[in-house]
Amino acid sequence: MLLNLHVKNVALIDNVDMTFGKGFNVLSGETGAGKSLIIDSVNFALGSRLSKDIVRKDRDYALCELTFLIEDEELRKRIEELGIVPEDDLLVLSRRIMNGRGISRINGETVSAAVLKEISSLLIDIHGQHEHQSLLYKGRQLEILDDFLKEELDPLLKELKSVYSEYTKKTKELSEAEEKNRSLDRDKEILAFEVNEIEQAKLCEGEDEELEAVYRKMKNSRRILEAVSLAHEECGYEREASAGSLTGRALMRLRQVEDLDDSIRSLCMQLSDIDGLLNDFNRQAADYEQSLSFSGEEFEAAEDRLNTLNHLKNRYGNTITDVIKKLEEKKELLDRYDNYGEYLTGLEKSCMELKERVLLLSGRISGIRKKGAGLLSAKIAAALKDLNFADARFEIDVREDEERLSQNGYDEAEFMISANPGESIRPLREVASGGELSRIMLALKTVLAGKDGIDTLIFDEIDTGISGRTAQKVSEKLAELSRTNQVICITHLPQIAAMADFHYGIVKEVVNDRTETVVNKLSEREMILELARMLSGAEVTESVLESAEEMKKLAEGIKKNGSR
Repeated sequence: MLLNLHVKNVALIDNVDMTFGKGFNVLSGETGAGKSLIIDSVNFALGSRLSKDIVRKDRDYALCELTFLIEDEELRKRIEELGIVPEDDLLVLSRRIMNGRGISRINGETVSAAVLKEISSLLIDIHGQHEHQSLLYKGRQLEILDDFLKEELDPLLKELKSVYSEYTKKTKELSEAEEKNRSLDRDKEILAFEVNEIEQAKLCEGEDEELEAVYRKMKNSRRILEAVSLAHEECGYEREASAGSLTGRALMRLRQVEDLDDSIRSLCMQLSDIDGLLNDFNRQAADYEQSLSFSGEEFEAAEDRLNTLNHLKNRYGNTITDVIKKLEEKKELLDRYDNYGEYLTGLEKSCMELKERVLLLSGRISGIRKKGAGLLSAKIAAALKDLNFADARFEIDVREDEERLSQNGYDEAEFMISANPGESIRPLREVASGGELSRIMLALKTVLAGKDGIDTLIFDEIDTGISGRTAQKVSEKLAELSRTNQVICITHLPQIAAMADFHYGIVKEVVNDRTETVVNKLSEREMILELARMLSGAEVTESVLESAEEMKKLAEGIKKNGSR
């Protein structure tokens, strides 16, 4: 149930705070007073767009906020499934627009537009002229029938949606496979070439890194050999001034006198170690120089192998491991191509089986719809009679067409009506006027009350094109609906306003030299005065006041005892 609407800085509204009650809430006021702004503000809080210039002049932002009381446990569960937890049974939806950008929050936490829309669809149902017109569309008519049959249809529709999704995926796979089959020979030829190219290389993991090191050494062998040879020569024993020769002579001199002083013996040992190290170095340098000896054929072979590995890595992966993995994938795909006929046959069989399941479920759903259409038609026809369609005939025509297969089945529903005696029954879209659509929508909501779990209903322009006895019937039906739902109605008809449990007057006032839309919750006496204004349209006389009082008493009696 909607407890409160708070609007700030929206067009002519400076600051409006409205508290709604359970039952029938009515909003009335002169044309242009700002009634539509109230509905626009509610829609904005629920996620609809407002123009950027909606922010009140000289204000930085506009704010719309709705507070709901969540009493139903099933509703609470569905809300919590969306990741939103009511606090103290309250849910506050707020939307602020600043600098042309809107920010949505639920209980203070920012939410996406998708989540806001999902939550809104569970809490409130708004019916204006646009929603009435939606009755003319066959798709909407089927949705209404499904809403009526929700309890029985929901499990089947969920199963159908799942199976149909699997069916569409499988048919897409089959279509792609058939397209692939048309170019299969060429693809197989390319694939076989790639597999052969990789297999012929006889790859070993890590060999590219080892080969690159060897190739780098071979490619730079001349510079390396010059450096090592020079170092060997400088540290060797062939030249008198080389480190090895000088160290050897120095060691020989020290050994001649080592017996004369113990300290000399220590020096000899150190120099002997140096001489040994030089010997080891020269031996290893000589071996390394020998290892740098290779033929041009060996260098060319290493270069060719490295080119082969790099070519494969460029085509099939960044590393040898990637190329080997790609080889296995291509061999597996080649095997599938070799058995492509069996693969296609399997896909075709799967598609046929899934389509049979979809058709079976669609048939069961269609049967339920056709049976339910008769029951809903009778209920709507009865509700229409209560709304002054005295001799109306109403039928729902459910037609099946397997070519129109979808996740909702293959049915098409069309509302058929004859509003007057002697007229043939025809599609609603061909015969209904705006006022008739409003009444038909009200009849539907009365019949479907409680079926969709939405507690709060807002009716805007429900009284379009009606007056007199018809207006009285509509007011009684709205009052009846308010016994099971919270109903909020914007109206200009006194017959409807008289039924209000709570009445709000919307007026324009000049405050501090600026025009504002102001909303006042009316007392019992003020409700009578507002009814008198609506009845007279000009001067409110004593007789008009008496008529207003009588109308209110009559309405209270109808609400207490039921429709006349």
